[in-house]
Amino acid sequence: MRRVFLSHPSDRLAHYYGDRALAALRAVAEVRLNHEPRELSTRELIEAAQGCEAIVAYRQTPAPAAFFAALPELVAFLRCAVDIRTVDVQAASAHGVLVTQASAGFIPAVVEWIVGVMVDLARGTSRYAQAYHAGLSPAPVMGRQLHGATLGVIGYGQISRRLCDVALALGMRVLVSDPHAAPQDPKLRCVALEQLLKESDFVVCLAVANAHTENLMNERAFARMKPHAFFINASRGELVDEVALLAALDSGHVAACALDVGRAPDQMPSPALARHPQVVATPHIGGLTMPAIEHQALETVAQLQQLLAGELPTGAVNAGQATRLQRWRQRSDVTDPLASTR
Repeated sequence: MRRVFLSHPSDRLAHYYGDRALAALRAVAEVRLNHEPRELSTRELIEAAQGCEAIVAYRQTPAPAAFFAALPELVAFLRCAVDIRTVDVQAASAHGVLVTQASAGFIPAVVEWIVGVMVDLARGTSRYAQAYHAGLSPAPVMGRQLHGATLGVIGYGQISRRLCDVALALGMRVLVSDPHAAPQDPKLRCVALEQLLKESDFVVCLAVANAHTENLMNERAFARMKPHAFFINASRGELVDEVALLAALDSGHVAACALDVGRAPDQMPSPALARHPQVVATPHIGGLTMPAIEHQALETVAQLQQLLAGELPTGAVNAGQATRLQRWRQRSDVTDPLASTR
């Protein structure tokens, strides 16, 4: 039976992998677990994974070049997440190790989180609840409604597409800004970022995080937002200049914001922002629902099963360079999974 190391910290295994997926993984492989309630260092991970042919990696487990160089028996690195930015794919390829990623099973969950915080920001639900919990009797304040308001969506990926559909169903006017993708639905307006910021009552940042989009929402961008509009970040913390956001909140130009991500470790909202009275912050739980987690966890099991069958797994990102895949032949008549890439 193949040996697999599951790198999830012990205190996050149930939430971020789940019993059903773990049982399914154990049915097809000998599974070793990370027994520490934390991420292992690269050195510790190398020691723990010695002799393993595959690693099912937690979403934050880094895989630098030294990691692949030190594990000669490793054939596949299966990321239990979409984001593989902390994986040195070039180094993995140089050593013939396959890297895979999971597909986005969290789209409905994240969209529901966004709609929930839009209502919260517009109606002050959290503020009222906190006041009542503190034994106070809060005075009612006039709220704002989603119906008839303008939603501006930065980035037009899978989450954005579903969010736009939901927003239209709620009676919102929807603007989209993405230089690489344009909506086909005539009910959506594709505009430049500057126009989106100027006209939107709710600005939702769902752009891809890369070198070109770092600090996309900076002092200039916040200044261009419609006065007293709301800002929501459900993508990555690197997209936001946090000093600029704090200044915009302090001045009242941005009425309030909601954050599920930030620049703190593990993409958590930064404490300085999270404690601001005009901020609704959650600890990166937008996609933390059992259907979303099981989707990605069970996908890693399916990828392993495909490898055992001599097939290229769904989600492979460097199949052409994964020369160690030949070791997965269980018998002489199993098809070489690299044959179709040569």
